[in-house]
Amino acid sequence: MTNYTKPETIALHTGWRADPSTGSVAVPIHQTTSFQFDNSDHAANLFSLSELGNIYTRIMNPTTDVLEKRIAQLEGGVAALATASGQSATAIAIQNIAKSGDNIVSSTDVYGGTWNLFANTLKDQGIEVRFVDPSEPNNFLDATDENTRAYFGETLPNPKLNIFPIKEVADKGKKLGIPLIIDNTASPIISKPIQHGASIIVHSTTKYIGGHGTSIGGIIIDSGNFNWEDFKERQPLLNNPDPSYHGAIWAEAVKPLGPIAYILKARVTLLRDLGAAMSPFNAFQFIQGLETLPLRINEQCKNAKLVAEYLASSKLVRKVIYPSLFTGKNKERADIYLDKGFGALVGFELNGDIKTGKKFVDSLQLFYHVANIGDSRSLAIHPASTTHSQLSEEDKLRAGVSNSYVRLSIGIEHIDDILNDINNALEKANK
Repeated sequence: MTNYTKPETIALHTGWRADPSTGSVAVPIHQTTSFQFDNSDHAANLFSLSELGNIYTRIMNPTTDVLEKRIAQLEGGVAALATASGQSATAIAIQNIAKSGDNIVSSTDVYGGTWNLFANTLKDQGIEVRFVDPSEPNNFLDATDENTRAYFGETLPNPKLNIFPIKEVADKGKKLGIPLIIDNTASPIISKPIQHGASIIVHSTTKYIGGHGTSIGGIIIDSGNFNWEDFKERQPLLNNPDPSYHGAIWAEAVKPLGPIAYILKARVTLLRDLGAAMSPFNAFQFIQGLETLPLRINEQCKNAKLVAEYLASSKLVRKVIYPSLFTGKNKERADIYLDKGFGALVGFELNGDIKTGKKFVDSLQLFYHVANIGDSRSLAIHPASTTHSQLSEEDKLRAGVSNSYVRLSIGIEHIDDILNDINNALEKANK
């Protein structure tokens, strides 16, 4: 199959042409639990990983496989693993290389759900997460010790929107044998973290990739650019015998299959054991969304820039948070890492307090008030009273959430209708 390079073509053609038995152009939904083996030798080969193929849908499914191949190629990776949600993708991405007694260093600028996963759930499992301000990349080095297994950040962190210094942090980590895991949920197509040195990418496919608010899912992409075997002490889970899979040493065992040690370990151990598999139906839904993602994200970025500029001109707004309006180092990073558009998320602080923020959201008519981003429709939320309400006041501010902060996820409606709705809500909120 042709190795396409343009996202508009990859999203439609990678990993599939037509069903060989029926000629179906659309990817079928393989709604099955298990798969017939050719014979006993075929079954043995699959379980020993001497060849790859379908065994059980909890581990792999043909519909999901097409989605994984397309997103891996879109991100410039070698392989991908679809999961039941973005949260499970993030958790597995960490658990794949960190165990009890280990730590990772994470940016403070992360989604509220990620913060809670890191600060509480992983902590309860014995994995320490050390939060640092990403504006200074050396902070990651300062928080590193001999048990640090990964660095973590978000390309376009929700809700702060300050662009993560991908290359700076990735370069520092690779010298020590520490891979950079980047959540690229808010910036598919418009940012390519692997090109700047990131080793692992995660997405909540629920958001822009799905694009229609119908399905929950996540995905992990392996860049294939990290040499796990070179860092035996730093990365023990890929370089020591794994008792959960016949004593396999992952950095060595999968060499004949390519540089996929990380992602294959995640598939045949964690996905197998924890069971956070994407359903074939949801994979089909994400394939449909993916086909129009390059078109949607371009229109959403264009609309969002106009919204940000409109809000910046309003006397009712104290501050607008959008990458094209940044100055200094934040603007330099935006220009480097968001070279295809500045994203579809717009944050702003109203002149007022928590009541003003809530009243603005309640006054919107076109925007949906939902805890999501990335839909084709425009969405809005007041994080201080919803997505970030579980955080302390100090942690809210560290995450970029003030009491009057509102986050908009701009859709593909006509810009005139979007701006009219915002204007009407601003007037009502400030009465």
